Amino acid sequence: EPPHTGRLALYLLGLRATCPPPSPHRALVTWLKYYLEEDWTGERRHGHPLTSYYQYGLGVLALCVHHKRVREEVIRRLLTAQHHGRLGHGGNTVDTEAVVALAFICLERSRLVGTGLAAELREAAHGASRSMAEAQGPDGIIGNIYSTPWALQVFLATGTCQTEPAFGQAMAALLENLEAFGTAATMAQVLPVLHGRSYLDIASMHCREEPGRSRGQGDWGQHCCHRSGWVSPVLWWLLADTLTPLDIEPLTEVLGNKTVQLVVECPLPWCYELRLYDRPVPVPAAASLLDVLQAAAALEPHDFKFHTQDTAHGPFLTQVLGLEARQEKRNYWQLLTAPNTPLQMGIADYRPQDGETLILRLSEW
Repeated sequence: EPPHTGRLALYLLGLRATCPPPSPHRALVTWLKYYLEEDWTGERRHGHPLTSYYQYGLGVLALCVHHKRVREEVIRRLLTAQHHGRLGHGGNTVDTEAVVALAFICLERSRLVGTGLAAELREAAHGASRSMAEAQGPDGIIGNIYSTPWALQVFLATGTCQTEPAFGQAMAALLENLEAFGTAATMAQVLPVLHGRSYLDIASMHCREEPGRSRGQGDWGQHCCHRSGWVSPVLWWLLADTLTPLDIEPLTEVLGNKTVQLVVECPLPWCYELRLYDRPVPVPAAASLLDVLQAAAALEPHDFKFHTQDTAHGPFLTQVLGLEARQEKRNYWQLLTAPNTPLQMGIADYRPQDGETLILRLSEW
């Protein structure tokens, strides 16, 4: 089983935001250091971490936010991966580049690295910011809707939010697609941005348990672009402390039925035949993609099978027709609408249109 690098890193970031007492989270920080070293055993054997550069970058970011020194070798691994274009997967590197850039900015401002390395990290972070601006689509989205908040955090952390036109366009696109952020994990990515903050601001919080740190020490919020107008359209959406939606109108009941064409593709080298399944699936008009998969599995003959795994972002497709997507094999089940458009939502959230063709494609990352 691969190390739980990303999960523990996210937990420690959230824990830091609550100003916890020094114990027991010190033990968790030690575990994260251990996971980072375990994770990199994959680099020596396979040329990459056992998990992913996204999780590895999250681990470095979490350690830095907790003001823990990170070995230069660990930092150099991420710098080398960025310089050689090895970050990301599935044609979309934005989320991974953003996490790594935030880690670089944190390390550079923490004054826990030498001046030469700090200059390299600063340049790498600003290079990532420029790359994200270039990756912006005509709809304002950077990468996909879920990676857009990560990119916005980089603009905020680097201060380029004040001069980069892509920032305002991405923020507008984000506000138009807030319904996509329906889980606690996705809300955690978007909420700091709506308040003009990034995860780096957690590091400069003044906690009573840290008498040695003054309120102004490491004031990384100085680069934030505060726009109260961004938050006002979504205040109804939040209930502080619980993230429970407020005053949300119930979904309008959609009557009738629809038919969705379900296609399963498995290219070389995993399969000799590209198209393994191609069949129309009748479902209720309000059905999600998950409902479509369940309906396909119930059709006679029962030749369609699939498995999912519960995650913080909802159910994740792990196996189709007996073919399992494995992290160690660097593959995953990509969700597309024909002919070749990746879906912006998960299987439980996406609701296909009548007559739409949905493709489940085993892909490499």
